[in-house]
Amino acid sequence: MIAAQDLHTEFQFAQEAESQLSSDTDLEDPDGKNAKTGKGMAAKKGKKAIGDKAKGGGAGRAPGLGRVNGHHQENGMENMTLFEVVKMGKSATQSVVDDWIEAYKNNRDHALLDLINFFIQCSGCKGAVSGEMFRHMQNSEIIRKMTEEFDEDSGDYPFTMSGPQWKKFRISFCDFIAVLVRQCQYSIIYDEYMMDTVISLLTGLSDSQVRAFRHTSTLAAMKLMTALVNVALNLSINMDNTQRQYDAERNKVVAKRASDRLELLLQKRKELQENQDEIENMMNAIFKGVFVHRYRDAIAEIRASCIEEIGVWMKLYSDAFLNDSYLKYVGWTMHDKQGEVRLKCLGALQSLFHSRELGARLELFTSRFKDRIVSMTLDKEYDVAVQAIKLLTLVLQCSDEVLTAEDCESVYHLVYSAHRPIAVSAGEFLYKKLFSHRGPEEEGLPRRGRHSLNGSLIKTTVFFFLESELHEHGAYLVDSLWECGSELLKDWETMISLLLDEPVPGEEALTDRQETALVEIMLCVIRQACECHPPVGRGTGKRVLSAKEKKTQLDDRTRITEMFAVALPLLLSKYCVDIDKVTNLLQIPKYFDLDIYTTGRLEKHLDALLRQIWEVQDKHTDTEVLEACSTTYHSLCNEEFTIFNRVNITRSQLLDELVDKFNRLLEDFLQEGGEPDEDDSYQVLATLKKITAFHNAHDLSKWDLFTGNYRLLNTGLQNGDMPEQIVIHAMQCTHYIILWHLAKVSDGSSLKGDMVTLRKQMRAFFLMCQRYLNSINSAVKEQAFTILCDLLLIFSHQIMSSGREQLEPLVYTPDSSLQAEMLNFILDQVFIDQDDDNNSIDGQPDDEASKIEDLHKRRNLLASYCKLIIYNVVEINTGADIFKQYMRYYNDYGDIIKETLSKTRQIDKVQCAKTLGLSLQMLFNEMLSELGFNVDRSTSAFCGIKELSRRFSLTFGLDQMKTREAIAMLHKDGIEFAFKEPSPQGQGSPPLNLAFLDILSEFSSKLIRQDKRTVHMYLERFMTVQMALQREDCWLPLISYRNSLQAGGDDDTMSVMSGISSRGSTRSKKSKQGTASKRKLPEAEENSCSSSDAVWMNREQNAQTLMMHSPHLTSTVLRDPKKMRPEDSYTAAFTMPPEQHPHQPAPLQQPPHHPHEAAIDYNTQVTWMLTQRQQAEARQQQERVSVHYAKMRNHMQQAIRRGSGLMEDDEEPIVEDVMMSSEDRLEDINEGMDFDTMDIDLPASKNRRERTELKPDFFDPSSIMDDSVLNVSMF
Repeated sequence: MIAAQDLHTEFQFAQEAESQLSSDTDLEDPDGKNAKTGKGMAAKKGKKAIGDKAKGGGAGRAPGLGRVNGHHQENGMENMTLFEVVKMGKSATQSVVDDWIEAYKNNRDHALLDLINFFIQCSGCKGAVSGEMFRHMQNSEIIRKMTEEFDEDSGDYPFTMSGPQWKKFRISFCDFIAVLVRQCQYSIIYDEYMMDTVISLLTGLSDSQVRAFRHTSTLAAMKLMTALVNVALNLSINMDNTQRQYDAERNKVVAKRASDRLELLLQKRKELQENQDEIENMMNAIFKGVFVHRYRDAIAEIRASCIEEIGVWMKLYSDAFLNDSYLKYVGWTMHDKQGEVRLKCLGALQSLFHSRELGARLELFTSRFKDRIVSMTLDKEYDVAVQAIKLLTLVLQCSDEVLTAEDCESVYHLVYSAHRPIAVSAGEFLYKKLFSHRGPEEEGLPRRGRHSLNGSLIKTTVFFFLESELHEHGAYLVDSLWECGSELLKDWETMISLLLDEPVPGEEALTDRQETALVEIMLCVIRQACECHPPVGRGTGKRVLSAKEKKTQLDDRTRITEMFAVALPLLLSKYCVDIDKVTNLLQIPKYFDLDIYTTGRLEKHLDALLRQIWEVQDKHTDTEVLEACSTTYHSLCNEEFTIFNRVNITRSQLLDELVDKFNRLLEDFLQEGGEPDEDDSYQVLATLKKITAFHNAHDLSKWDLFTGNYRLLNTGLQNGDMPEQIVIHAMQCTHYIILWHLAKVSDGSSLKGDMVTLRKQMRAFFLMCQRYLNSINSAVKEQAFTILCDLLLIFSHQIMSSGREQLEPLVYTPDSSLQAEMLNFILDQVFIDQDDDNNSIDGQPDDEASKIEDLHKRRNLLASYCKLIIYNVVEINTGADIFKQYMRYYNDYGDIIKETLSKTRQIDKVQCAKTLGLSLQMLFNEMLSELGFNVDRSTSAFCGIKELSRRFSLTFGLDQMKTREAIAMLHKDGIEFAFKEPSPQGQGSPPLNLAFLDILSEFSSKLIRQDKRTVHMYLERFMTVQMALQREDCWLPLISYRNSLQAGGDDDTMSVMSGISSRGSTRSKKSKQGTASKRKLPEAEENSCSSSDAVWMNREQNAQTLMMHSPHLTSTVLRDPKKMRPEDSYTAAFTMPPEQHPHQPAPLQQPPHHPHEAAIDYNTQVTWMLTQRQQAEARQQQERVSVHYAKMRNHMQQAIRRGSGLMEDDEEPIVEDVMMSSEDRLEDINEGMDFDTMDIDLPASKNRRERTELKPDFFDPSSIMDDSVLNVSMF
């Protein structure tokens, strides 16, 4: 609000609507005589009405009727500021501008003050410029005053605020400036007061350190410049018209020439020229004062606004702005580091290249920045890449000579991009380049057919597809060209003609490779037309089609059926022996509308098609061709259509012949003794392939195929000389037999004894596949393993879900031997080094494609086994052998193992944690077997295990309560493993696996405080007094592990180190209250704990079974249950093994203390002496720890003030100590912090008035542009 009370800051609305001037245009002087009547006029000062209240930035209104938002308002309505009216929306803009112009004519100082406060308010500043400030202070002083009153941390910035009222504020703001200049363009802007004041204010604000001031003033200045460009354009047009009128009048004969009119036109042209000069001065002031500095502002949005508007200027007033002096800014900014700014550059250039006339004037610019535009097609921002391709398309339309062949090729390959907008844009570029130009010799060609224009264009498409050498990506090419060239692509008549018709003399025929590519493209076009969605990898799925798209889809499907029902048998007949062509051609019938065979009387063509399919399957043994034949029969055998009987008869005849042939060949094949004959093996294999391919899509249950295949597999096991392909296809066929049988049983359409038969066949086949896992042939083993994984998943306990309890007899649970054999297969066939598998059979190294294919196969095998773990088909602990490979094979299988770990944790957190611990133990045992009993913790093997444990620890997340029991059980198993084996060096040496505690310490940070104490107590049950006193290097794992458990476990005041956490201070107070006196757990609680199997340790009323220890190392204080935190009442499940550990002596018996008892036994005296010694050492250690804490606290506070987190890389060791290394201490401090709830109070943001020490110019272009742009001349 304005502070000055004596200044009238509200301009008055006129009392009568008829007396208002709608705009400054009412003062328009056609002859231009009074265009500058306001020059030199002194500022008028109005008087403030009695009782009026001054409002900052308000629009004054006279008593009576006012007009707001275009409507008259009666007396008493609350006055609204310019800011509030503009905020209302676009409908109020014209009215408020008219009222402001009227107020300006009455008192321009008051009106300008309203306008100044409008810009201040739009910046989100709560302050206001008073009349006193406006009269006596310079702009810089006013801006400094506003800066001091600006609260940038409030977030009340109109351009970024949310809500329906603020969404359109930017548009209304820009419209207000445009309308203001348009309404003032005939007189007020030339008074040398209004525009000078506004431009001076905006220039000063645009140089402010306050981001909101800079952004608002820059946007206002750019929109003001745009409005002035429109005024300058109108003046230029008027000057041209006046000049033409003058020339026309002067060219008249003397008798008809009007000298007065000539003089009037000269005067008018002179005044227009003066106005033009003034407008140009204003534009120069804005450009040099605002644009030149802000186009390289530190804020990307400000830079984007500048570039967006300069593009508008060049398009609107190309004569003045479309030159190298302005284009260079757009060219330089194309190197901006923010995609938003680069996008505005491309948008500005696109608006220019849309006009051929303007595009021709950009030849020098294009030659200079063409390489940059081409490189932007590979921009990391997809939107920028799309617009760069569209810009190159426009450049291509303007001139074919600008882009070289290399430039075009860099865009061509983008048609295969997985990002569909990029691919579509590249497809449009390709279409414009290759298909849009027609020579004079092509004008008279027919529309359709081999010799039509489309025929040559389709050939061009085929040539491009072959040259790109991405033959399996034909669907992507078709999808890229679909939006711009669908009419060309859907010319199936021409495609059929190119494939079937013979070339005329002199015409070059298509090669076999070109015909194969044409067939593939034709199939992709048919698929795209019928499915109406992009190929896999493009798009997020099927979208809802509009009515027009559905009609187009039905029409295309009808045309496809009518054409290819006739042509497809001919095509199959011609290319019957070509595998690739036949495989693609046989996929076409599944897109047919089968009713057309009947309605169009095309039954004879259907018979021809069935004959060709029979002939194809008879001639081929390739799996892809046979599966295509099977799929085609499946598509045609639809009971909903009348052609079903005709197709079904043909299919049954074919299958009868195949089964009879197979049984006949099988009998002869099995009866032959010795090594099988090659010819017989080929015949059996060919027939078996066909039956397997048809069994995949058709139910062949009425033929008993299980017996023959089982005999074949059994003979292969007994003799061991069965060809591998026969075994593989026999297993696959048997697999299909069981699945079809299961489908019938599940549907209830089977007979009563079918389930018993299925159960017998299924279990026999399981045993058969298990026996083939030990085959010497790797392909056979892989087939057996894959089928086992599928069947185990299908016949698991989940088969009874969804109300299918009747299938319970079919549930199959793998025994331990099968699980072990499958796991060994994975370890032997999947987890192999690349060097072991990089040579082919002939000793030649495989190419890169072969390596990728082998890796893909191994990943599928691993994924199949991991699914068994995830769905709880095999034991979760079998995953330990998988998890231990996580680090070693991270690049190949890391994602699969990590996902398996995540899913397993969702099933059973505790069992998953135990499995992770087991994997670490297995790696530790392997290390011992390789390196011996003396573990060197600096070896790469040990460091690798420790790093793996750290990775495993990170997977437990930050919520310690969710994983509490799982982490506790992991520590329990780890402790038992560490003390399991005695030292091979005898008494006095550490246990064999003691170094495992160092690995286990990586999980200590996941324990909550009370669990750390409990785990520590459990650890001490395995320790002896001598172990607690050891300080040699070989005992460091035990020392470091105990320290990791004690961090934050004994004294909750450790949480004070976490900073200013209120939770930590509360815990500290509670711990102090708890140390006032020793308390015991209630008797009921003790009994329940000791009697339960899920208790960590058996707690008795006295502590006689516990070894005495240092108070520094373990807290002996039991909290009062009434004062415990909620999570303190939780007790995890630790069970002590019943047998006494060899390293654990009989527990020291400490008799209960009685005040009158004088005699103390020897053991108690020794224990008391040891305790005193440990207490003395603990006090010394506590002093060292306090120093460490003080230094670390200071270090962390400084790090927090610098804005850097407590990162592991920033930590530096301070002091090395035998008891606890600095690295462990840092980890313990981090563990003591409750990161989930830690509140870090950052230093309060300084007020802007205290920031005068900042550098005034922090808009360094090097921060926003690449180095290649700096210091580079334009041309």
